[in-house]
Amino acid sequence: MRMSKALIPTLRDNPAEADTVSQQLLVRAGFIRKSAAGLYHYLPLGKRVLQKIETIVREEMDAFGCQELLMPIVQPAELWLETGRWNAYGAEMFKVTDRHERQFCLGPTHEEMITDLVRNEVNSYRQLPLRLYQIQNKYRDEKRPRFGLIRGREFVMKDMYSFDRDPEGLDQCYWDMYQAYTNIFNRCGLKFRPIEADGGAIGDSQTHEFTALADIGENTVVYCEHCGYAANIEIAPCPVPEAQSSVETALPMEKVYTPDSKTIEAVGNYLQVPAQKCIKTLFFQADDELICVLARGDHEVNDVKVQRVHPCLALELAEEEDVVKKVGCNFGSLGPVGLQGIKIYADLAVEQMVNLVCGANEEAYHYINVNPGRDFQVEGYYDLRMMQEGEACPKCGQKLDSARGIEVGQIFKLGTKYSETLGATYLDENGKTQVIHMGCYGVGVSRTMAATVEQNHDENGMIWPKSIAPYHVVVVPISAKDEKQMAIAEQIYTDLQKRGVEVMLDDRNERPGVKFKDADLIGYPLRITVGKKAVEEKIVEYKLRTAAENEIVAVDEVVEKAVSYIFSE
Repeated sequence: MRMSKALIPTLRDNPAEADTVSQQLLVRAGFIRKSAAGLYHYLPLGKRVLQKIETIVREEMDAFGCQELLMPIVQPAELWLETGRWNAYGAEMFKVTDRHERQFCLGPTHEEMITDLVRNEVNSYRQLPLRLYQIQNKYRDEKRPRFGLIRGREFVMKDMYSFDRDPEGLDQCYWDMYQAYTNIFNRCGLKFRPIEADGGAIGDSQTHEFTALADIGENTVVYCEHCGYAANIEIAPCPVPEAQSSVETALPMEKVYTPDSKTIEAVGNYLQVPAQKCIKTLFFQADDELICVLARGDHEVNDVKVQRVHPCLALELAEEEDVVKKVGCNFGSLGPVGLQGIKIYADLAVEQMVNLVCGANEEAYHYINVNPGRDFQVEGYYDLRMMQEGEACPKCGQKLDSARGIEVGQIFKLGTKYSETLGATYLDENGKTQVIHMGCYGVGVSRTMAATVEQNHDENGMIWPKSIAPYHVVVVPISAKDEKQMAIAEQIYTDLQKRGVEVMLDDRNERPGVKFKDADLIGYPLRITVGKKAVEEKIVEYKLRTAAENEIVAVDEVVEKAVSYIFSE
């Protein structure tokens, strides 16, 4: 490709709305352009990177016996109503109505569609196992699209679904995909960790997330360098605290005036008690029910764990006006003492607290010397909080570290969740009807592209791994007007193409500095510069994007050197 003919609209300044490095650089380098919030055009360079990631995905899927197909993006509501997810999926689902008043959605995922297909086409054990995948756009109406390609409303995803006769077959496929995903992200040049995770709205059985480590990641990962344990902080089990009752005597409860004290910090400062001696009282709207959750003042409530204890389709923090109607008190003075008609769940740490502080459900008042069991009752004590860095690893007891990460892939064991509901069965060797066991496996293709940039860049631009770079090499003649320089550059360009190297010739009539800045911004793995010395001394500059300095290489040797580098492991 010749730069003069290519659509690569580079920019010198960061776009005002870009809030991540990947979004800034992909826009500046002419890989993507924003259409609307969470919606992007993929320009030719961006499309090439996507295609290379897709090729890696296809090769690894095919290596493990998966077959590619393509399903409709527009999905009938009837299938989602069968599984109960039409309303459960929430406001993120794009819903449309056709001219006949029939309801459809733009596919956020395809469990219903693939299960419907298989239940109509598979009826015998001889047809199993099956591993079917597609690479396709997905649609989720994010409330706040952000971070460019990392959280958009339209994105490219690979989703694979497995169908097995029994749990053993599903287990084999699950770990095959674990290996396949490890291969995919290694080949894409990512630093990542497979971590234990929550299945969310898709599945509630075993699942692992593949998380690319990055400071802007929305997920927090806790991990142990000693034993290798790693998990999403949402599901990491927290250690059970030691009881305090053996070292402190329970005192009589007392109501105290606490003016201008509406936070744990403010209450603690006013009463001269640490956060560990305060109760954090939160109210959640669980479908149509208001529930109360208690945690120690220095702990953060984990809504994923809450939803496991109190199963519901939708769980979110309650609005203050709804709590006021039910309790009669604004946020800042809420507590469990005397609370009527509301289920109360408490974290395990609360059970061990003695003489604690909590809101009195009266403006500007709190209770002191409150003791669980004596002064209030709960539905039960559970692990309801977030793990914290430095706490004990649940496997080996060593201290945990933490990091931020971007989820680029996830694998699920669905079991019979969808097949049983939708009637996907087969006849076994004895002619007996059996339910198919399913798995689901997703790779965020466009998200992987952004995550790679987050990990591979410097102050000058992107640094693409060779495996997914839009072009391997850029050949830069210093002067496009110099016929002899151009002749040498053209020959190098042609010879590299003949050897299978993807190469860009920057034949623009631009200053050398502009060409070099664009080359670094775009992030070609290798730049070959053809100047006066190529004509006079038969040498060129050979510059790896990852290297600090140029090398001087003979014109008649540079193609061989470039080919050797590009196709080396």
